[in-house]
Amino acid sequence: MTVADKDTLPRPHAAVWHVMIVLAALMAFAGLSTDIYLPAMPEIADSFGVDHGAMEFTVTSFLIGLSLGQLVWGPISDKFGRMWPVVIGLGLFIIGTIGCALSSSVPEMVVWRVLQATGASASVVLSRAMIRDLYPGARGAQMMSLLIAVMTISPLIAPSIGAQVAGAFGWRAVFWVLGGIGIMALLGMLSLGETLAKPERNDSALGASFRAYAVLLCNRHVMAHALVVGLFYVGMFAYIAGTPAIFIGFYGLSPEAYGLVFGSGVVGIFILNLINGRIVARTGTTLLLRIGATATLAFGALIAVTAVSGIGGVLGFYLPLMGFVAMSGLIMPSALSGAMLGAGRNAGAIAALCGAIQYGGGIFGSALAGFFADGTPAPLGFILLAAGALTFAASLMLRTQRC
Repeated sequence: MTVADKDTLPRPHAAVWHVMIVLAALMAFAGLSTDIYLPAMPEIADSFGVDHGAMEFTVTSFLIGLSLGQLVWGPISDKFGRMWPVVIGLGLFIIGTIGCALSSSVPEMVVWRVLQATGASASVVLSRAMIRDLYPGARGAQMMSLLIAVMTISPLIAPSIGAQVAGAFGWRAVFWVLGGIGIMALLGMLSLGETLAKPERNDSALGASFRAYAVLLCNRHVMAHALVVGLFYVGMFAYIAGTPAIFIGFYGLSPEAYGLVFGSGVVGIFILNLINGRIVARTGTTLLLRIGATATLAFGALIAVTAVSGIGGVLGFYLPLMGFVAMSGLIMPSALSGAMLGAGRNAGAIAALCGAIQYGGGIFGSALAGFFADGTPAPLGFILLAAGALTFAASLMLRTQRC
């Protein structure tokens, strides 16, 4: 970690556990903001007097705001530091969350969800850049793996929290709780302080910083890593959007059993993140990415075969599907930390570009799952096969580079 003047580093040289708690909370905002209110969506739809499917617009609008917002915060943080953009973003998130709690229609909630996502995107993207600020090289890859492993806990607990809160106090209380979490994250960020030393900030004009995206789009090293993430997330969000109807509607699982299915995928991600963190310093990010991408293609092919043939029934479909999902534990931390290698003063912009492409792929994947859905596993199987093949192809663009 670069030693600089006292106002440019965490105060007072924050312990690793302190940094971990704050950054894990910031990284978890995207999943938490989506998952915590999912159990309350039918109640919200009934409250607004709309079809339950109309609530999907509140999810899509959040993903769009999350994707585009990152592109704004990245260059701003490279020039002015990480702390105040995150603080301002959390302020927008809290305002948007309060707006959601007070909404009386779907269009109104969509507007507030965009503001909420724009604010949350600062936390999501800049937490990644902050890891690079504090822990460069192999140590950064290890910390990225550990943080993502911790972050994966939020999808396990968020729906349960949302269900309990909505059941006891109504759906609006879910957003009040989420706003409270935003306030705690804001206090945590203020306690951590700045992570980007002043000498390491981008001293060019802000317009030039945004124009740096054009340069990054032509940077093979950055784009290869970003494409691996984005193409993999086509499959991940197709899985998230498509599997409830398949496991509950086609295979006849109960909603509670589907919750266990979803949770088991998160466990796989958690385990592989921990493994990644332990071995990445010895193997480098490129090898782990190629292993993950190759396995993704193999699991995608198995999913397609079992989805079409019905071999093994629900178990035959479930096992390779969980293998596909678990590869996030190898691909995500390795791709994000690998893209940061040699980032110089553009770490925020690189993190933002990777994040925008990641959630852009997610928007596309969820749309594909909805468009081709026919009540059977076959369309999802082919989407995951295609996502696996494209992820593997993108991994071939990677040049071997150790941390």
